[in-house]
Amino acid sequence: MFLFKLLAWVSICLFQMHGYKGCLETERTALLEIKRFFIAVSDIEYEDEILTSWVDDEMSDCCGWEQVECVNATTRRVNQLSLDGIKLTRRFRSGFLNLSMFLPFQELESLDLSDNYFGGVHENEGICELKNLFELNLGGNKFEGHLPRCLNNLTHLKVLDISSNKLSGILPSVIANLTSLEYLALYDNKFKGRLFSFCSLANLSKLEVFQLSMETDLLQVETENCLPTFQLKVLSLPNCNLGVIPNFLLHQFNLKYLDLSHNKLAGNFPTWLLENNTKLEVLYLINNSFSRFQLTSAQHGLLSLDISRNSFSGKLPQNMGIVLPKLVYMNISKNSFEGNIPSSIGKMQGLRLLDVSSNNFAGELSQSPVTNCFSLEWLELSNNNFDGQIFPNYMNLTQLLLLYLDNNHFSGKIKDGLLRSTELMVLDISNNRLSGHIPSWMGNFSNLYILSMSKNLLEGNIPVQFNNLASLQILDISENNLSGSMISTLNLSSVEHLYLQNNALGGSIPNTFFRGSALETLDLRDNYFSGRIPHQINEHSNLRALLLRGNYLQGPIPHQLCQLRQLSIMDLSHNRLNGSIPACITNLLFWKVGNESLYGLGKGISDLGADVAEMRNYYNSTVELFLDRIHLRSLDEQVEVNFMTKNRYESYKGVILEYMAGLDLSSNELTGDIPSEIGDLQNIHGLNLSHNFLSGSIPESFSNLKMIESLDLSHNKLNGQIPPQLTELHSLSKFDVSYNNLSGPIPDKEQFSTFDESSYRGNLHLCGPPINKSCTNLPELLETSSKGAEDESAVDMVAFYWSFVASCVTVMLGLLAILWNSRDPSNQIAEELNYLSNKSA
Repeated sequence: MFLFKLLAWVSICLFQMHGYKGCLETERTALLEIKRFFIAVSDIEYEDEILTSWVDDEMSDCCGWEQVECVNATTRRVNQLSLDGIKLTRRFRSGFLNLSMFLPFQELESLDLSDNYFGGVHENEGICELKNLFELNLGGNKFEGHLPRCLNNLTHLKVLDISSNKLSGILPSVIANLTSLEYLALYDNKFKGRLFSFCSLANLSKLEVFQLSMETDLLQVETENCLPTFQLKVLSLPNCNLGVIPNFLLHQFNLKYLDLSHNKLAGNFPTWLLENNTKLEVLYLINNSFSRFQLTSAQHGLLSLDISRNSFSGKLPQNMGIVLPKLVYMNISKNSFEGNIPSSIGKMQGLRLLDVSSNNFAGELSQSPVTNCFSLEWLELSNNNFDGQIFPNYMNLTQLLLLYLDNNHFSGKIKDGLLRSTELMVLDISNNRLSGHIPSWMGNFSNLYILSMSKNLLEGNIPVQFNNLASLQILDISENNLSGSMISTLNLSSVEHLYLQNNALGGSIPNTFFRGSALETLDLRDNYFSGRIPHQINEHSNLRALLLRGNYLQGPIPHQLCQLRQLSIMDLSHNRLNGSIPACITNLLFWKVGNESLYGLGKGISDLGADVAEMRNYYNSTVELFLDRIHLRSLDEQVEVNFMTKNRYESYKGVILEYMAGLDLSSNELTGDIPSEIGDLQNIHGLNLSHNFLSGSIPESFSNLKMIESLDLSHNKLNGQIPPQLTELHSLSKFDVSYNNLSGPIPDKEQFSTFDESSYRGNLHLCGPPINKSCTNLPELLETSSKGAEDESAVDMVAFYWSFVASCVTVMLGLLAILWNSRDPSNQIAEELNYLSNKSA
C-alpha cells in the first residue's frame, strides 16, 4: 500500500513538472477537423499553406501547433485559438462556418475567427456552449442576419468584436446582458431601426471600448438623457447621424481616443473636450460642419488631431504649437484656412505628419515654420497659394519621406534646396509654374517611390540620371514641354506606371518599354512619336494600359500585342496605322468574361503617425483588435488612366480602374472586316473603331458584349444590316454607326429606342422610326444598297487608277526638274518640286 502511494505521489510530481506529453486526443482530432474545413472553403492552390504545423501524427503535440495555445500545463487543454485570416482565397468564396466544431474545447477562453470572409453559420450554434469564453472576435467576415440570442449565455465575455460584417436588423438587445463586457465593436454593419440608445448599455459598467458606425443613414444614435455608468477609454461613433455632440461626454473623463467624424456636427471647435479629458490622445472630427477653430491657453498632450473636411475659415490660432506641442499627426486639410502658417508650429518637435492641403494658405515656403519641423516625415501643402522658389535653401527636413507641393504657384527653375533627405519616397510638384530643364540631381533619391512633375513648363530631355531611381514605381512628367527623342540608354526597369503624355517627345518608341515585366501603365498620348509600334513584346509583361493616341505611328498593329495577356485598356487612335485588326486580340484575357481585377491596386503608403492610435495602446487582449481607422493617401489615388468613351475623356482610378476595359482604334487607316472574335471580349465597356476604312458587316457576335456602354463604328465602309441581336446589349448608352453603307431596318427595342437620328445619319438605305423613314419598300432598299455597294467598288477602282496615274506623272515631273536644275544650280530644287507636285495634284 505504501509503495502504491509512493508511486502515485511520484507520478503526480512528474505530471506537475512536465505535464502530459501531448494535448488531449479529442481536441487534437477536433483541430484536424477544423483544418480540413479551412482547406475545403479555400482555394485549392493554397492547400499547402494552411496551418502547416497541424499534422495527423500522434507524436505531434497540438499545444505546440501554430495559432494554438494551452496555457494550463496541468490539463493540457486548448484555451486559445487564433484563426484569423486563415481562409486563403482570391475569390473570397464565403463558405459557411460550422460552430459545432468548437464544442470539444470546453476550456476555450479566446477565439479569433476574424477576416475569413465567412458568409454565415450553420444552424447549430455550438459557440454558445463555450461557457468559459471571454474573448470572441468574428470581425471581417460576411455574416448576415441576426446575432444568436444564446450569446447571453457567455456571461464571462469581456471582448466581443462583430465589426465589418453584414449583420442587419435592430441592434441586438442580448448585448445589454453581457455585463462583463469591456470591449464592444459593432462598426461597419447594416444595422437599422429607428434609433440606438446609449441607455441600452447602462448595465455595462465595465465597458472601456465602444465602436459603432453605419454604412447608411438607416440608424439614428440617441445619446440624450443617458448617464452611463461606464468610463470609456475609446469611443468611435463615425457615421452615426448624431447631429450634436453627445451630452454624456460631459461625464467622461478617461477618454484617450474619440472619433465623431461624419456626423453633421456644427458650431465651434469643442475645446471643452480637451479640457474635460486631459488624457485624450486622439481626436477625429473629420467631415463635419464646424466653422470656427479656437484653442484655450492651457497646454494639452494631444498626439493626433484630424479636423479635415469641415468649414473652418480664418487664420489658425497663433498659439497652436504652444497649446498642442506633442502633436505627432495633424490634418487640417480641405477647409478654408488662410494666411500664413503660425510660427509656433515650428515648436512641435515631434510632428511627423502635417497635412494642410486644400486651404488658402499663402506665402513663400522659405518663410514657413514647417521648414524647422525637423521630425517631419510626411508634409502635404497641396492645393494652396504658396509661391516663390519651390526648394528654398534653408530647410531642416532631413527626415522627410513624403512631400506633396502640387497645385500651388511655385515658379522658376528647380534649384537644389531642401531635398537633403536620402530617404525620400514620394515627391509631387505637379501643376505649378516650374520651368527650365529637369535637374540631374533629382536622380539621387534611390528610395524614391513616386515622382510627379506633371502640368508644368519643364523642357528638354529626361535626365539619364533617372536610371539611378531603382525604387521608382510611378513617374509622371506629362503635360510639359519636354522634347527630343527618348534616350536609348534610359532604363526605367522598376517603373510600373509611366506618364509622358502631352509633351513634344519624338522619334521611335523605345523597345525597352515592352521588354520589361514591371510596367503596367504606359501613356505616350499626344506626342510626336513615329515609326512602328515595337513588336519586341515580353510574353510575361504586366502591361494593363497602353495609350499611344495622337502620335504619328505607322504600319500594321503588331500581332505581338496579343501577348499582353493582362491588357485592359488600349488606345491606338489618331495615328496612321494600317492593315487589318488582328483577330488574335481575343487573347487579351482581361476582356473575357469571368476574369477578375488584374491591376493589383490597394498598395498603401505607410500610415505614418498611426502608431499613436493602435488599439494595443488602449486595451490589452490576446486577440488582435483594431480601431475603425482613418485612411490616408494610397497608391490607388496616384494611378490614373484617361480613356475616351461616350465622346468624352473619363478618368479611371482606384476600384473603377480595376474593372474598366476599353479599346480605341479610331482615326487610323485600318482596312478589312471587323474580326468576329471581338465579340468574345465580354468584359469590354468601350469600343471605338470609327474613322477607318473597315468593310464588311457588323458581326452578330457583338451581341455577346454584355458589359459594353459605348460602341462607335461610324465613318467606315460597313454594309449589310444592323444585327437585331444587338438589342441584347442592355448596358449600351452610346451607339454610333453613322456614315457607312448600312441598310435595312434599325432595331428599335430595349436600349435602341433611346438612340436618335445622329446615330444613323449618312446611311442612305437604313429605315425605321429613329430616322423617320418607312421600311415598306425594304426589298427595293436592299437591292439598291447592294447595287450601290458594287458601284462604289467600281468607283473606288477608278479612283485608284487615276491616283496611280497622277503619282506617276508627279514622279516624272520631279525627275525632269532635278535634271534641269543640274544644268542651272542657281535654281531652287525644292521650290520647283513643290510647284510641280501641287500642279499635278
